Amino acid sequence: MKHATLLAGALLATSAFNPAFAQDADVTVVLAEEPDLVEPCMATRSNIGRIVLGNISETLTELDVRGDEGLKPRLAESWEMVNDTTWRFNLRQGVSFSDGSAFDAEDVKHSFERAQSDQITCEISRYYEGISITPKVVDAHTIDFTTDPAQPILPLLLSLLTIVPSETPIEFTREPVGTGPYVLADWAPGQSITLERRDDYWGDAPAVSKATYVFRNDPSVRAAMVATGEADIAPSISAIDATTEMDQSYPNSETTYLRIDHAVAPLDDKRVREALNIGIDREAFVGTILAEGTDIATAINVPTTLGWNADTAVRGYDPERAKALLEEAKADGVPVDTEILLVGRTGNFPGATETFEAIQSMLSEVGFNIRLQMVEVAEHEQYYSKPYVQDQPILVGAQHDNSRGDPVFSMYFKYHSDGRQSGIADDKADDLVERATAATGEEREALWSELFGYLHDEVIADVLLFHMVGHARVGNGVDYTPTIATNSQLQLSEIGIK
Repeated sequence: MKHATLLAGALLATSAFNPAFAQDADVTVVLAEEPDLVEPCMATRSNIGRIVLGNISETLTELDVRGDEGLKPRLAESWEMVNDTTWRFNLRQGVSFSDGSAFDAEDVKHSFERAQSDQITCEISRYYEGISITPKVVDAHTIDFTTDPAQPILPLLLSLLTIVPSETPIEFTREPVGTGPYVLADWAPGQSITLERRDDYWGDAPAVSKATYVFRNDPSVRAAMVATGEADIAPSISAIDATTEMDQSYPNSETTYLRIDHAVAPLDDKRVREALNIGIDREAFVGTILAEGTDIATAINVPTTLGWNADTAVRGYDPERAKALLEEAKADGVPVDTEILLVGRTGNFPGATETFEAIQSMLSEVGFNIRLQMVEVAEHEQYYSKPYVQDQPILVGAQHDNSRGDPVFSMYFKYHSDGRQSGIADDKADDLVERATAATGEEREALWSELFGYLHDEVIADVLLFHMVGHARVGNGVDYTPTIATNSQLQLSEIGIK
């Protein structure tokens, strides 16, 4: 195909490097994006989570992504329902923060309230939107969470809540304090971040004594650094570079899509949104910029998610119909010639820039007036989360990661009228989100399924693109196997030294 040939050519790049081999129990991890913050309550952002989550900061519960244990204890030893709307968590004793202070229920209460505070914009809070959650300290090692409506999967929801000391101010910190096995030892902006192992960690001591994170936006450079021993792990390299015995593919819970803001013309017209969807040749990306095995998306969540609707069909590439839809909309007075800004995030995934450049070209070919702007992660956020920075219609290219198996981690903030990253305001979608969030069992699954179908078939909410496949390069001196969670966190305790 024409597009496949063009995209393959975009990937031919080489770079130089200087080898420097890691020794002993020190490791070097090379990432695509340098974080603008090392803030625990922002750890659901992948470039922050890979450094912070499970290393510096810990959560009450943890989803087992390497086995079949399901939800496991971390800082909470156990939990149970007190009544239909209240969950009680029994906290681990003998745990201390890296500053020496003891961990207790007041820290949990403060961490939740801090994450929810409107004084700072914590990413974690988006997963609790639409739910009233009230923490109450029972005693030093017991805390209740009361919810409205009832939350049958609250222990799973709290697997994202990073715990900080109760003395932590309600402002972003550059010196995070956590209960995890590592401390932030050094941060040289533009160069590296270093974590060092704690001697007083409550759990088993990890094999890695020090981890240095360096940042290279070129996936070929990241792959080369591991090949030469300059780095030990590159958790994200491109498919075209994944050709050696060092490389491992892993199931990726990320969905790549274009968020459409329905409030702004011409994107408020359903015909225009359909034209956007069928004006992109998704198949051309698979096996070129993106890995073989990449799936075409019909929902914001991957097919293993509860309520996945198998009846939603992929909208195939149909440039002639896309042109006809735009002409029809134009004849009815829709301003289809208006410039639309396509915002992509540099380093979001291997080949991101090439992907969005190709999308711009394809949409231009069918008649859209598209301008592409690639931005770093901090600037991207102002387009992606409310209040949107906007003086024209905007398509926001992004990825959404939901490795926890339930749409509750996606649907409110992505598709409810009040959702932080929602581009729609639809009463039926709001009702389905609210009812599904509080439901259990077969009713919960059926409501999520109905919502998936409604958003795709009736609303045409977004331009759904791909369910991604990840590739990591792991050096010969370490033992590490990536998982479905690797794109959002990389626990150093899961790395062995050979």
